[in-house]
Amino acid sequence: MSILDTFFHKHFGPIILKENSDAEEFIFRMKDLSAKASGSLKGKIDAQIAAAEAGLAGEKQILFHLKNSGIDMVVMHDLCLEREGLFAQIDFLVMTRKHTFVIECKNLYGNIEIDEKGNFIRHKGYGKFTRKEGMESPVTQNERHLNLLKNIRLDFKNGSIQKARFDRKFSNFYRSLIVLANPKTIVNDKHAPQEIRDIVIRADQLAAHIKKTDADDHDTYPSNEAELRQIAEEILSYNKKEKSDYARKYEELLTKEFSNAKAEKTAPTNFSHGGQISNSETAKIRTEDTPKNERNCPCCGGKLVLRTAKKGANAGNSFWGCSNFPKCRYVEAENSNT
Repeated sequence: MSILDTFFHKHFGPIILKENSDAEEFIFRMKDLSAKASGSLKGKIDAQIAAAEAGLAGEKQILFHLKNSGIDMVVMHDLCLEREGLFAQIDFLVMTRKHTFVIECKNLYGNIEIDEKGNFIRHKGYGKFTRKEGMESPVTQNERHLNLLKNIRLDFKNGSIQKARFDRKFSNFYRSLIVLANPKTIVNDKHAPQEIRDIVIRADQLAAHIKKTDADDHDTYPSNEAELRQIAEEILSYNKKEKSDYARKYEELLTKEFSNAKAEKTAPTNFSHGGQISNSETAKIRTEDTPKNERNCPCCGGKLVLRTAKKGANAGNSFWGCSNFPKCRYVEAENSNT
């Protein structure tokens, strides 16, 4: 690099252009909901909190390594890019002078096997027993992210020639990386395709991998800080909030749960004298509208009616009975409260 190039490409170190994560707000809101929820809904909310906290812990490890790398680069954390109805949830977008790395962070418990077809298989141990389960390939996830990112970058290219040139060289400049944040995870990739083995690394290998990738590229002319910032701002213009909106789903479920509980409290009540009074029947009974010479049932609010016993020891005697009989069986002697 010439003296002039050195002047215009002075060292600027890691720039964390977007550090915060929507996951932090999501976790805060979900914990508030968990404190109010109960039963199966609380279990679902707590599971979401645990997953989000594990993911955020892994991302903080990666952020630590990037901040302390000493590399000239612009870093954007936790992007949710949206273009024409398509979304890409990118954990980290790292732009160095020569390359842009789309980083998918995985903070996984258990060991990972990558087979000859590139499938990711998770091994979970329970004492002497091990259970295998498939998982979505983070490589495939990142391919979708890269495709959307390419279309976003093409939006800022003028003319068909410039667009075609960028499209042709895109894979040279934009790289996929799968970073495993859990240091205890063992990866068995001996049968994996080489192109996958090259991009699945550990968090503590990240800075060295980025430096080597840039150093091995002798053909790309390095960008300066201003150019990287401009591209980053263009990409950020497509960023949308995502996780906080996802919390709204659980807020709506909790509101529904509260509404159901309230409805149960105001639902028809069993009286000690028997039967139930429906809400519609109770609504018809309004003590304040009752004439002074009328009496109301102290149990359900219904009108008391003077009746005559036709059977039993009290046959022929008058008594006050509830008009809502047989739902309400309240009775009192005729001369009580008169």
